Order: sequence, then C-alpha cells, then structure tokens
Amino acid sequence: MELTELFRPVGQREYELIAATGFRRFPSRLREQPFFYPVTNENYANQIARDWNTKDPASGYVGYVLRFHVRSKYLEQYPVRTVGATMHQEYWIPAAHLDRFNNEIQGLIELA
Repeated sequence: MELTELFRPVGQREYELIAATGFRRFPSRLREQPFFYPVTNENYANQIARDWNTKDPASGYVGYVLRFHVRSKYLEQYPVRTVGATMHQEYWIPAAHLDRFNNEIQGLIELA
C-alpha cells in the first residue's frame, strides 16, 4: 500500500483535540471552516505555524507541525492545489469528508 506523507500546522486547541484521540484523528471543522487543509511539505507547514499560528489568539499563540500518512489511492480524488509559490501546496478536503479522511490515516499523527 502506497502512502502519502502530509503535514498539518495546528494551534494549541487543535493539538489538544488531536491528542485526545490518541493522535489518530483530526477534529471536525467549525461551521466557518468548510475545508480541511493538509499540506504537502514540512517547509510550508513550518511557515504557516511560524507566521500565522504563533500570532493568532485562537491558536493560543502556538504553532505545532504534525506529520501523518494517508493512503495515496484515497487522495487521488482530490487535486493538489498550489496557493502561492510552488512550495505552497495543499489538499482541500471538504469538511463533510473529514471522517472518511481520518479513516484513511495510517499510523499515528506525530510531531514533525
């Protein structure tokens, strides 16, 4: 089974919610968050954690970068989106698909 390595920058509250699942699942999106955005590389995730999460009161002024693996076959249904420079690549997973996405995670979600 081929796996794709992904990254997710998160703040303190989201980190705590993930920890509460035993580092196996991402929490449901809030009403104003129609998508879940995992990113394709650690440098981009670090940039978001540093430049956004650490300056955001909702993130607790903390930025963590998490690494996890998802079955590549599952991800094929979602195009990779480039949202800036070539390193700024991410998936846009609809919030309604997050439960299924979580089921496709192989292994634990870990600090990068």
